[in-house]
Amino acid sequence: MVRHTFEPSTPGEDFLTWHSEAVSRCRRAIIQMTSLAGSGHPGGSMSSLDTYLTLWACANVDPADPWKEGRDRIVVSHGHTSPGVYSVLAELGFVDNQEAVSSFRSTQNLFEGHIEREIPGVEWTTGNLGQGLSAACGMVLGDRIHGREIRAFVPMGDGEQQKGQISEARRFAVKYNLHGITAIIDRNRLQIGGDTDDIMPQDLRAGWESDGWHVVEIDGHDAAAIYGALREAGEDSSKPWCIIANTVMGKGVSFMEDKADFHGRALNKEELAAAVAELGEPTDLWDMAPLEERRARRMESTVPTLPRVNVNLNPGNAVTYDAETKTDCRSAFGRALHEVAQATDGSNPPIAAFDCDLEGSVKLNAFHKDYPDHFFQAGIQEHHTATCAGALSTCGVTTVFADFGVFGVCETYNQHRLSDINHAEIKIACTHIGLDVGEDGKTHQCIDYVGLLRNIFGMRIFVPADPNQTDRVVRHALTTPGMAFIGMGRSKLPTILDESGNPFFGGEYTFEPGQVDFIRRGNSGLVVAMGTPTGQAVAAVDAMRADGLDVGLAHIATPDRIDASSLAEIARQPFVVTVEDHSVNTGLGSCLAEALFDHGSALPHLRIGVENYAPSGPSSEVYRHCGLDADSIREKVQAFALARQ
Repeated sequence: MVRHTFEPSTPGEDFLTWHSEAVSRCRRAIIQMTSLAGSGHPGGSMSSLDTYLTLWACANVDPADPWKEGRDRIVVSHGHTSPGVYSVLAELGFVDNQEAVSSFRSTQNLFEGHIEREIPGVEWTTGNLGQGLSAACGMVLGDRIHGREIRAFVPMGDGEQQKGQISEARRFAVKYNLHGITAIIDRNRLQIGGDTDDIMPQDLRAGWESDGWHVVEIDGHDAAAIYGALREAGEDSSKPWCIIANTVMGKGVSFMEDKADFHGRALNKEELAAAVAELGEPTDLWDMAPLEERRARRMESTVPTLPRVNVNLNPGNAVTYDAETKTDCRSAFGRALHEVAQATDGSNPPIAAFDCDLEGSVKLNAFHKDYPDHFFQAGIQEHHTATCAGALSTCGVTTVFADFGVFGVCETYNQHRLSDINHAEIKIACTHIGLDVGEDGKTHQCIDYVGLLRNIFGMRIFVPADPNQTDRVVRHALTTPGMAFIGMGRSKLPTILDESGNPFFGGEYTFEPGQVDFIRRGNSGLVVAMGTPTGQAVAAVDAMRADGLDVGLAHIATPDRIDASSLAEIARQPFVVTVEDHSVNTGLGSCLAEALFDHGSALPHLRIGVENYAPSGPSSEVYRHCGLDADSIREKVQAFALARQ
């Protein structure tokens, strides 16, 4: 192994000699691991290999301390080239070569078919293409918030350039002067279906230059040229660089070169024998029997555990909105976010917020005013923003992505799923959820957020009932590790009051995930609400109680996690009615029914919610149209109760 830096004007002869020899060893590892697994992507791994060796050998990364603060970030965007990445990491001492080769694409450890962040030296899990540049932007911003300037290198595929998210990311990088980012495109001109210019023609250079990047082209198999371009890019503080590295698919094995077939296919036995003969190395180095035997033994992995970066925030003091105050949950969110920042560090809190041209609507104004260097206006570029914010949240910065629900959830589900796989800590604050978008109509009705987000294993879902509960939910979410979603409507809401006329969620109320809040106690049935319609449910229940029907009312803010003691109390009721401005197929009603079933309970259950796309109009009219106003809820519950008698 030869370590180098980008300080000398030209690479040393010892480095170039090592590089030439290391290429051969890595080609062997690539072919062995894909052949042993019977699958993988050897072609692109071999075309990217010269770049990978130069990057990990010269960048500010350390195999002895792979997660050190202030390191450079190498974010491989075309994650299917994992054989090339793993072979280079093994060559440079980040991982064990025998382990990587023998266990590749097996269930026994972490060397998966696409690169995984758990592997030392890998910064981001990039199974889906188009993610790497956005993630690198977030990482550079993270170090900048901590007062450090780092370099980030983003190796990418040329077919991948067809992804629109990359265009979003490169505009963002220029806007925020992320000159430390260098993109390196592996221009082998082939993808799964053949020639990239036939599948989707692009002028790569013109595209990057039009967004403000400096672009150069090099021979991607010339170590000195790669080194020179990377070094020169690092000296330019005026703009980020894109290096188009012209390469050959399957470089190094003649029958693999320029063959799209080897983009995603391992060699068969005859091809493997031909490759061994052509590469001319001692045959004992190609003995597959020990590797097969090791793979069969399923040895325990030697890869260390990925560390988690903790962020300690001060939640500040909860706010109580009194009975006379009528405000919206999104304003309570904006105030709580701002107050947590002030309580933690009034000048430089480890908090960042992202907006997509909706700052006033999602109430980030106060945070933006006091913390302009922590506020990032990404424009109408939700896909990039979701990934960038997710990556930043892994850098010791509590990161909020605020948006309308239909954009922040429905449009960016895949990005959030990948953030979860990458152990992100992003907080997604979505306003205008459910039917409470009023006149915007069905295109903007996010009525499926619970059904979507509960599929993300690390996501916690919070849907507060009023501004008081919103205040406490936000403070909890910001100061608790893990991903979180906070769902809020658009309209001003009445303060939810207890039976004595005091704010139910105010004063000493403490929010606890999983708890069910029983707002009214009754024995003749239970109405359970979630989020914005809770005020309508309160009015309906109070009217029924005045008429002699002793029904209770509860609110569930965490539909995906309901504690067992609350379920036991609900199960003692003669019936339950759920109320939500969410699809009845996947929302609160479904969650509660599943939870009761798992608890071993079954009781009559009426689900009141959204049963089809709703029309455009003032929120109060839309709620009435969908049967979610107080009168409709009362009538439906009374009829359901009567049918049970």
